[in-house]
Amino acid sequence: MQTEKEKITEILQSYPREQRYCLAIMQDMQKQYNYIPKEGMEELAEYLGCPLSSLYSMATFYKALSLKPKGKHIIKLCDGTACHIRGASNLRDGVKRILGIEDGETTEDGEFSLELVNCLGSCALAPVMVVDDVYYGKVTMERLASILNSYREEGESA
Repeated sequence: MQTEKEKITEILQSYPREQRYCLAIMQDMQKQYNYIPKEGMEELAEYLGCPLSSLYSMATFYKALSLKPKGKHIIKLCDGTACHIRGASNLRDGVKRILGIEDGETTEDGEFSLELVNCLGSCALAPVMVVDDVYYGKVTMERLASILNSYREEGESA
């Protein structure tokens, strides 16, 4: 089984040592770990021969990148106009009540993270929520609890 350092090295070595690949490398680290570990940033700076501060600047600019560990299941809750009008704020309150987390937070058990997003491009299905790239449209409070519980149960049976 690969160590974390070996996984990071494998990601780095899959790209040429050119700064133009730094975003793609960070995206691969994000995909591997669900965030970009500090060690990954340090190794990337060394690999590309660029300042660590430049990489942190880029990583904090892009909302899709995270420097903090995220949950096993990422909940993206749309708060665009159509979703907002159709009750997205109620769903946000429901997630807070059910999971005890706010936007940008992760549950203590590391199972769920919540991200409010401006638009998921599915306005006709408002309010929309995405969990691990699975879209749920016309989500009600009743469905919210059911959807979240299905991910909890999935983890228990694994």
